[in-house]
Amino acid sequence: MYGKMKDFLTAELGKINDAGLFKHERIIESAQGAEIIVKGKKCLNFCANNYLGLSSHPDLIKASHDEIDHRGYGLSSVRFICGTQDIHKELEKKVSEFLGMEDTILFSSCFDANGAVFEPLLGENDAIISDALNHASIIDGIRLCKAQRWAYKHGDMRDVEETDPATDKMAKGLERCLKEAQGCRFRMIATDGSFSMDGDIAKLKEICDLADKYDALVMVDDSHSTGFLGKTGRGTHEYRDVMGRVDIITTTFGKALGGASGGCISGSKEVISWMRNKARPYLFSNTVAPAVVGATIKVMDLLMASTELRDKLEKNTKYFRSKMTEAGFDIVAGDHPIVPIMFGKYPDCSKLAVNFANRMLEEGIYVIAFSFPVVAKGKDRIRVQISAGHDMEHLDKAIAAFTKVGRELNMIK
Repeated sequence: MYGKMKDFLTAELGKINDAGLFKHERIIESAQGAEIIVKGKKCLNFCANNYLGLSSHPDLIKASHDEIDHRGYGLSSVRFICGTQDIHKELEKKVSEFLGMEDTILFSSCFDANGAVFEPLLGENDAIISDALNHASIIDGIRLCKAQRWAYKHGDMRDVEETDPATDKMAKGLERCLKEAQGCRFRMIATDGSFSMDGDIAKLKEICDLADKYDALVMVDDSHSTGFLGKTGRGTHEYRDVMGRVDIITTTFGKALGGASGGCISGSKEVISWMRNKARPYLFSNTVAPAVVGATIKVMDLLMASTELRDKLEKNTKYFRSKMTEAGFDIVAGDHPIVPIMFGKYPDCSKLAVNFANRMLEEGIYVIAFSFPVVAKGKDRIRVQISAGHDMEHLDKAIAAFTKVGRELNMIK
């Protein structure tokens, strides 16, 4: 039976490769950090989600070792059977305090948290209104739910339905979706806090205002925000000055908060208690490993004690964005440390982006090209991610390499 499928997969993989879209894994031979080893060569890493530079922080490594020594390697169980240790409750309390929420429940990843959050709360008489560019985990979580679904044009808050020039399809604004969903029992607006491909930040003030107007809940996945956006790094709800107005926050410990694994849902005591009893990825998956929990507790302590790392990240981001714009690159404007270098206006942009990334590696800069289906056709890019682990000399070396390769490939003058 596999013969036919093998022939099909071989042919399709060939097409993907010929189009320059095949996803090749680059092997890192060192710890994660601003500097890494690839193929025996030291490189500067500019495409990790290591926003605060904590992935190999010595205090986290020590905390992780300490918990392995005291709590063991794993718990071999789900939480409600025999998989809950006191440190799990301690981390949930600290995350709740940091995010400004009443309670928190841990998951093995934020993908699992987003897979858990919708189905227990919403049924066929309810509505989910989702930003069209939400993360795949939100989309998959919504698919598991029987609620009625609306999608609004990315970032469009208006009471409109019109042709989207980007897709040539009819698209609705958020307020129009909320009006159409008024016959439903419960309504939930679901959005990324920061969108991972463009680095743009959700309009949470407008979203919360519309939620108040139309009696809707607000759910935010803040995976690319927690720890560094906002004056004290609480996330997009702090950045947009809507703390206390967002009902549910999901986020990850696998990006800025240490970079290992794990995620959570934070919200009201009632919502979190409901999740402990109804959320399938919680009920049927092993608990987060003690080493990860201990290190993440240390992260929470570090972030609540000082804003030094998020302040350095903000400074690095502003500097890099300014210098790359001056050099003539087409970048998506914003404040986020995700800095997309866009290739869509150039001929054969997918292959150009891949060639550019390969040349950058030769220059000692590790970046990755993103093409369809990860991004829309014609939106090919190299997504640069700035870290507090980068020093000024790292930024200057990357900018110089981008400029050199950009001139070689006739992208800039």
